[in-house]
Amino acid sequence: MIMQAKLALVSHALCPYVQRAAIALSEKGAAFERRDVDLARKPDWFLRISPLGKTPVLLVGDEAIFESAVICEYLDETIAPRLHPEDPLQRARHRAWMEFGSAVLNSIWGFYTAPDDDTLGARARDIRGRFEQLEAALRGGPYFDGERFSMVDAVFGPVFRYFDVFETIEDFGFFGGLARLNRWRVALSKRPSTRGAVRADYAELLRAFLLARRSELSRRMAKEGLLPVGGAA
Repeated sequence: MIMQAKLALVSHALCPYVQRAAIALSEKGAAFERRDVDLARKPDWFLRISPLGKTPVLLVGDEAIFESAVICEYLDETIAPRLHPEDPLQRARHRAWMEFGSAVLNSIWGFYTAPDDDTLGARARDIRGRFEQLEAALRGGPYFDGERFSMVDAVFGPVFRYFDVFETIEDFGFFGGLARLNRWRVALSKRPSTRGAVRADYAELLRAFLLARRSELSRRMAKEGLLPVGGAA
């Protein structure tokens, strides 16, 4: 582990990839500044440090690191405590499940952008299938690999947060009968690092974002009157 330069996390309020970096920083007790950007109106300074035009970007002094997986690996190599296992084989297993978490986020995107009822149902079944795979992979709990919080937990805290809002719309059958997965989800929701990775108004911001998609999900939200505070998005 090495001494850190000043850290700044360039962020977007809803980005789950930002959240995983923020959780890792929090778990390590690292002091950092958070700088939110509007991705609809990307400032020039942001485009200079983010070649892909995406968040997060971690500024380490004057050096910019982009891509959340790279940021998390850098943090684990430079700031104690380690969140990855020491055993190389188990570390590889954890990295593989982190990639699985990114695949689940892609499935979530497909769900909330689904244009019609049939597609929404298919995307919901896809997410359910991935959750069944996770259920089979989980061990004793409360976290992914037992008592010790790991980088996989930092990845899935933001994943599960979406469903706190989805479940206010209707029951899509994502979690029924998945006891280990439900315990893990609850444990992550109570973790201070997970709770602190988003703003207090995250749920309202997400509802407004979902309504603006003009998808099947947003139509169901509007039908049920599930509008953000202050009216329509």
